[in-house]
Amino acid sequence: MEIGHFIDGKRVAGGSGRFADVFNPATGEVQARVALASAAEVDRAVQGASAAQPAWAATNPQRRARVLMEFVRLLNRDMDRLAEALSREHGKTLPDARGDIQRGLEVAEFCIGAPHLLKGEFTDNAGPGIDMYSMRQPVGVAAGITPFNFPAMIPMWKFCPAIACGNAFILKPSERDPSVPIMLAELMIEAGLPAGVLQVVNGDKEAVDAILDHPGIAAVGFVGSTPIAQYVYARGCAAGKRVQCFGGAKNHMIVMPDADMDQAADALVGAGYGAAGERCMAVSVAVPVGDSTADALIERLIPRIEKLKVGPYTAGEDVDYGPLVTRAAMERVKGLITRGVEEGAKLLVDGRGFTLQGYEKGFFVGPTLFDHVRPDMTIYREEIFGPVLSTVRARNYEEALALAMDHEYGNGVAIFTRDGDAARDFANRVNIGMVGINVPIPVPLAYHTFGGWKKSAFGDLNQHGPDAFRFYTRTKTVTARWPSGIRSGSEFVIPTMQ
Repeated sequence: MEIGHFIDGKRVAGGSGRFADVFNPATGEVQARVALASAAEVDRAVQGASAAQPAWAATNPQRRARVLMEFVRLLNRDMDRLAEALSREHGKTLPDARGDIQRGLEVAEFCIGAPHLLKGEFTDNAGPGIDMYSMRQPVGVAAGITPFNFPAMIPMWKFCPAIACGNAFILKPSERDPSVPIMLAELMIEAGLPAGVLQVVNGDKEAVDAILDHPGIAAVGFVGSTPIAQYVYARGCAAGKRVQCFGGAKNHMIVMPDADMDQAADALVGAGYGAAGERCMAVSVAVPVGDSTADALIERLIPRIEKLKVGPYTAGEDVDYGPLVTRAAMERVKGLITRGVEEGAKLLVDGRGFTLQGYEKGFFVGPTLFDHVRPDMTIYREEIFGPVLSTVRARNYEEALALAMDHEYGNGVAIFTRDGDAARDFANRVNIGMVGINVPIPVPLAYHTFGGWKKSAFGDLNQHGPDAFRFYTRTKTVTARWPSGIRSGSEFVIPTMQ
């Protein structure tokens, strides 16, 4: 099967002659080829979006919101079909795939409130007979470059608020799992979105560079690794665009001596191994405070980890996690595990030798647990993006806090404790964008904003919530005075409140 693009309201074949393989991660087999767009194909999508955007912007916000309202209904109708397509290409379990879609759906629900979120401000009689008011107006054509690990959620985080604001949108999803983004675009058309307002262009670096350089695109959002986030941010800003980029993570979970150890262990297993660790909010570092806390935590973690069920999504709803997305990802994770052993970390559970009968060529890595990891080790410094949990023992609370604060990434962090004072101090002091208190994966709901600090984010506005409406609009302020019949001649002094 060949997967092309979605331009001007319909699927179109790729014209560049270049393709990438789309794998079934559970079997290692190629199940489709996806077209990789040329710069000319990106330009075609931008031209169509530019033509469609003015009429869409002129549509009143309430009518735009009704399209999203119908889109939400269609998402619920097609949830199982979308989840199956997502699992088939990504490898995540069906419940996790439905969660991927649901979290995007919730942003669409939030964007139904666009009429309220787009309201400006007004001051009457700001000066003698002068009124001042502000308007939020769309930027024009925006673009999103989204990653493989959430092929439904993150595209919806990007295009739903952009379209609700009156923009047209160019989506460049991951070429590793391209089917669901096109299916979402088809549902938007079914919901009543005019053709051309949402374009989906599959591709690699050539398509990314074409988006970053195109003068017809005013704003770009990106989610992926930090090196590429820095590249996209620098190149997009140099081209005069508004850019927001979200990069890598190394999320710590501090476990205080007074924490409920069973609760903490359950949270670590779910947050560390869910989706095979391929989440930017996965907990990859456990930081127990004190050796007795560490020993008690490890004692509970090992049997839980050894009972995890790893397999393809077709094996049923009780599978805990599936394969990694590609063979290269699998080999990279195995290599990092080996590096951890070589650098002196204590390997308590080794997932490198995991095999599954009938799926020997699948991209599976078993759950892996390290203890006595040091901050200078590669497995601590780098984002592994696999089912690997590292335990770094801290002598006290201040040392645990410093570990999270000193790491170059600042996406998410959590603390497990019964002490409200410690939790409050931690939340106030830690230099990380999303904080969980007895919550292992503190992903904010759709009406708050999502974003990290330090090298996890570039740009001054976050994803979804109110920040999304700020990012996808420009503020225009109008100062107005209507003739009153009084003539006083020209004024050469800036207006004041006199």
